[in-house]
Amino acid sequence: MTADAATPVNPLAEIEASPPGPATGVFFDLDGTLVDGFTATAHAGDRIRRRQARIGEVTGVIEAAMRYKFGRVNFTKLLERAAGYLRGETLAELDVVGARLFTERVQSRVFPAMREIVLAHQRRGHTVVLSSSALTIHAEPVARYLEIGHVLCNHFEVDDDDRLTGRITRPVIWGKRKAAAVQEFCAERGIDLAGSYFYADGNEDIALMSLVGNPRPVNPRRELAAMAVELGWPVLRVTAPGKGSSAGLRGVLK
Repeated sequence: MTADAATPVNPLAEIEASPPGPATGVFFDLDGTLVDGFTATAHAGDRIRRRQARIGEVTGVIEAAMRYKFGRVNFTKLLERAAGYLRGETLAELDVVGARLFTERVQSRVFPAMREIVLAHQRRGHTVVLSSSALTIHAEPVARYLEIGHVLCNHFEVDDDDRLTGRITRPVIWGKRKAAAVQEFCAERGIDLAGSYFYADGNEDIALMSLVGNPRPVNPRRELAAMAVELGWPVLRVTAPGKGSSAGLRGVLK
């Protein structure tokens, strides 16, 4: 793992020298930050392999994802498009699927260097939170694996029989709403945002990145990377499992 800046240091040393205790919040994005790629693709691929997904579902999600990529559909509609295909399933059944897919498909994609970062913050007694726009079936298995006790993410809406309605619980956590959810979390627990950390890769996370005292872009996308250069935020570069050495924790922090 490395971080873009001028003076080389060990990124873990910066955490180990930080103030201890739960008043320091540490917020981690999921996809592209803790895990290489998108966790939701494991579920989509599994439904295709098991022939649970109709051709309309596959093409529909692909189309919606492309429209979202080019700014032609918002994130909420993309999320609800995917949730609509799961209407009628129980949350308990999906939780079992999520746990199985984590073991089969996702665990091997957890960035080893980011796991070390999580552990370093936990050793300091910081309040560690997985804060993601992913759904519970994708976020919670990763949180359990990393022993992260707090999860802020999106939830399926369910009816009185615990079956999915095909909608997402509002408000949808994404962008500025994720920042607001973190602010609410901190206010409830007496956490100081000015002393807190946020690790993320997405442009949509600039809103929250701008609130914390210790912004930590991880393999950032173009807009976030440009913002990091402009504001002097240290940029962490981590290597995916199987794509090179991930054991080294050398880096540079501004």
